[in-house]
Amino acid sequence: MSGSVPQPCILSANLSYGLSMTWRESSDFNPLRARKTLSSQFDAKMGTLGIGDPLLKSLSLTLPSLRPFPSMAGPGVSIPSSQGSLWAFATAPSRSEIFDIAENLAALFAHDFVLEDRMETFTYREGRDLSGYVDGTENPSGERAFSVAISNGTSAPRGSSFAAVQRWEHDLDLLHQHSRSEQDRMIGREIESNREIDDAPISAHIKRSAQESFSPDAFIYRKSMPWAQGEGKGLEFIAFGSSLDPFERILRRMAGADDGVRDALFTFSTPVTGGYYWCPPVSGGRLDLTVS
Repeated sequence: MSGSVPQPCILSANLSYGLSMTWRESSDFNPLRARKTLSSQFDAKMGTLGIGDPLLKSLSLTLPSLRPFPSMAGPGVSIPSSQGSLWAFATAPSRSEIFDIAENLAALFAHDFVLEDRMETFTYREGRDLSGYVDGTENPSGERAFSVAISNGTSAPRGSSFAAVQRWEHDLDLLHQHSRSEQDRMIGREIESNREIDDAPISAHIKRSAQESFSPDAFIYRKSMPWAQGEGKGLEFIAFGSSLDPFERILRRMAGADDGVRDALFTFSTPVTGGYYWCPPVSGGRLDLTVS
């Protein structure tokens, strides 16, 4: 493990087009074959690969810091779990390249996995959510991003990371029924200037999710991207951390599970999927599945 480093795409900037894919184990699943495919055939330059708790158990690997995504409830809020076995996320400068990546991954995992979900994503207006608000304003950068997103060997093998993946579906018609001032106060920022609103209500999204307001703090590294498919649209929320605990603390507060105050984001957006994944480090250009 001494030569292991993080998967290179975790901390790289998102490109214009993206792809989020989730698999479950097939009826022909063979753990020895699947482990060989993961550790010797996946090219980490293609994108980021995460292993869910069901697959980790099927591979007879033990990592206590990984767990299934929890279903959660709060006042008027239901947060589902759709925990998968395997997840991949990739971005590229063109849809042509995204198509090729999807085809390559589907072929690579065809023997042991069944594709359960595929969503193409994209960069909207230079990093904004489809609501129009800047996404990831408080994202750490540089060395801080590395320490937030990548394990130092305490909670997981050095160089690995954990991903929290949620698909949120927006009702933009409902959002736009509110005045611009009301929308700003839901989010807690002015849409044009991105300036934080000091007297925003306690239910404002930035008040509910302020990473520095937790004890210990709850910093995560976001790589979310918007999606639009058919009549649906929203945000593929993707966050990396050295453990899953910071994300889960934020989500509990957003749902009002602790204090009964629901994040105003739920006024126009609903989570429809949820999964946790361990993103193994890379050694010699290939995934290192050593957990101890």
